[in-house]
Amino acid sequence: MIPIRYSKRTITDQEQIAQFLQQAKVGHLGLSNEREPYVLPLNFAWWNGCIYFHGADSGRKVEMINANSRVCFSVCEEYGTIASPVPAHVDTAYMSVFLAGTIERVQEPSEMREAMQAMLDKYVPGYFSEPLPLQHVLKYRSSVGSATAIFRITPETLTAKGNPLAEEKQFYPGRKVEMDV
Repeated sequence: MIPIRYSKRTITDQEQIAQFLQQAKVGHLGLSNEREPYVLPLNFAWWNGCIYFHGADSGRKVEMINANSRVCFSVCEEYGTIASPVPAHVDTAYMSVFLAGTIERVQEPSEMREAMQAMLDKYVPGYFSEPLPLQHVLKYRSSVGSATAIFRITPETLTAKGNPLAEEKQFYPGRKVEMDV
């Protein structure tokens, strides 16, 4: 694993990392083949220590996964800009997680259902009064008729870093340097 260069921003609290991954809305999947890298934004669920997402069962993404199961996944949330009278100290408040590992298509029906339920619980909590039926997962077809594939990324390395926002230093429109000196 390559260590985080700016080590004072390293986050090692596993509970904080898990909570962040359970709440963050968009992650970026990094794939590569012999010719080129490919990065795409995805909705995802952090469940049982893995990243899960779904998508069409064919296309460029699936071709690249089939050619190379080594992937990376990055999630970042920006919390605001930190103002400072010293221009070099103006900064961004954020948290990010980067992981690298292997990806595979989920084949076990109960794991497929649980992963999709984790996504529903994340993106529309409390919306459905009943758990997702297994048959829905197995028979679902997209609007263009393709089956849905569910993928699991098993991390081999995971790093996190962040810069918390001190509210008294948060930039807002109208804030001027004269207010901070």
